[in-house]
Amino acid sequence: MTAPERESMEYDVVIVGAGPAGLSAAIRLKQLDAECNVVVLEKGSEVGAHILSGAVLDPSGLSRLMPDWKEKGAPIKTEVTSDKLLLLGPSGSLPVPTFLMPPLMHNHGNYIVSMANTCRWLAEQAEALGVEVFPGMSCSELVYNEDGSVKGVVAGEFGISKDGSKGEGYEPGMELHGKYVFLSEGARGSLSKMAIAKFNLDENSEPQKFGLGMKEIWDVKPENHDEGAVVHTAGWPLGWKAGGGSFLYHAENNQVFLGYIVDLNYKNPHLYPYAEMQRWKHHPDIAKVLEGGKRVAYGARVVTKGGYQSIPKACFPGGALLGCSAGLVNLPRIKGNHNAMHSGIDAAEAAHAALKGARSSDELTAYDTALREGPVGQDLYPVRNVAPLNARFGPLLGGMALGGTDMWAATLAKLNIVGAVMNIGKIFSKKRTATLGHKKDDAQSTGEESKFKPIDYPKPDGILSFDRLTNVSFSATNHGEEQPSHLKLIDTSVPIQINLPKYDEPAQRYCPAGVYEVLRDDDGSNPRFQINAQNCVHCKTCDIKDPSKNIVWTVPEGGGGPNYPNM
Repeated sequence: MTAPERESMEYDVVIVGAGPAGLSAAIRLKQLDAECNVVVLEKGSEVGAHILSGAVLDPSGLSRLMPDWKEKGAPIKTEVTSDKLLLLGPSGSLPVPTFLMPPLMHNHGNYIVSMANTCRWLAEQAEALGVEVFPGMSCSELVYNEDGSVKGVVAGEFGISKDGSKGEGYEPGMELHGKYVFLSEGARGSLSKMAIAKFNLDENSEPQKFGLGMKEIWDVKPENHDEGAVVHTAGWPLGWKAGGGSFLYHAENNQVFLGYIVDLNYKNPHLYPYAEMQRWKHHPDIAKVLEGGKRVAYGARVVTKGGYQSIPKACFPGGALLGCSAGLVNLPRIKGNHNAMHSGIDAAEAAHAALKGARSSDELTAYDTALREGPVGQDLYPVRNVAPLNARFGPLLGGMALGGTDMWAATLAKLNIVGAVMNIGKIFSKKRTATLGHKKDDAQSTGEESKFKPIDYPKPDGILSFDRLTNVSFSATNHGEEQPSHLKLIDTSVPIQINLPKYDEPAQRYCPAGVYEVLRDDDGSNPRFQINAQNCVHCKTCDIKDPSKNIVWTVPEGGGGPNYPNM
């Protein structure tokens, strides 16, 4: 098939993704050189439309980028006033004393924010500096130079019909070429996945691990609201075998941001992450906050949790991986936005030095070094063993007890308080400072359905808990019905012939938007797999958790997907 002829535009740096990493990189490039020609391409209908995060923001990255962010009117005002971790049982809770938690876990000095609105503000700052920001521009392909280095991206292809042919209004899109291309697409970005595979960027790193984060925003009664309060929970209903937990943040304007994260390395294919979140809201400690309130928004997105040892090589010929495209979330802190901003700054500074030296399309090795040795590495290295300990021994013994001890040991050693403190990882390695591996990716962790009991989930009550399709309507998700599905099956026979008998086709449950269904005739016969691509909220779970690795998430037309107001 002959590639369509496309017009091209030339830039110094092309940035894919208007999240905190990409926008920070764009701003920093312009701070360093006002003449630097920078473009940011965003697949959402507007900047912020596809941004979903908890979020309690560590402002270190923003303060490094823009020390006067308060004076510039950043939408970051709600400082954390209280911080609790609760261990939940079915009807009660036990608070974990604050003094038991390592200092890095404390939220003093952090802010409860909408990262969607923060990114909208960052885009305004970037545009004021001369950055071109184009929303509604899906980037579907990487473009290469003759020597194999990345030259640019294809963006803005529209008008492909359902059958794959070019419709009447077909537009071939454009090639945007850059001396360097930054991929800041968030977790499991489609172009990032291509670059990682082509350049073997993960050959010396552990498998990346993920969690599925589902979030709702509620307007609550004033008497139930405590602005600045941060609550995290572990335990019920997920239990102590599967990893995960919740957050509940009291934001401004009598709103609470609440959500549930389920680690995607769970074994039981009958587990239904969305239903776990809905059941969690009925716990007395959560229900009392939501009583009389109103849910106003819903969304979902995967979050990286592999940690330091899962960061791939972050530079490749012609470009770099930024933010969650490289996997920079600090799992125990449940924070990654600050590291995304730091990575954007580090990449911009490396690219600026290269451009100043008349370089282009080579490897920004200075960026990869800065990422591992600078603020990001210093944040992630001390907690690198929490995820693997959590996976091996469960969230209570592994994540909290052993992981907590490991973090305390790292903290004390760093402060030189106890010179002889030994890292808990020594238990598992003869090395003086152990870094544990992950062994399997999340798809490989899925067990066969015959080895597990089905889970009986309560029906949503329509007051505190809701069915998936009703909630998806609160994400304002939309895709053109005339375009082909952006969710591709490598082998169309796998869902029914392999995944259904072996795993009870877990796509029916792991998708938080009800995209995948197994339909049957009235008598239960003739099972068939249906993909409702219009429902997709771009969480990327299917691309990660499918046990047969048979689903490939690709970008739909620009502007498609969720339209989050203030997630």
